[in-house]
Amino acid sequence: MSNKQHSPNDQRAIVKNPNNPAYSADRANRIEQGHPNPPPAPTPSQPSGEKGKGR
Repeated sequence: MSNKQHSPNDQRAIVKNPNNPAYSADRANRIEQGHPNPPPAPTPSQPSGEKGKGR
């Protein structure tokens, strides 16, 4: 087992990951505090076939 401490950048990356429970907790906290621009709710990803259709 590792005793690694998360750096501030690691913690920010965890909170910005919509698949992590910390993301929704952070979003709810920002809304509760009255921030004017809380992060938007996560949207479903595009299927991999839709990306990169160069035009």
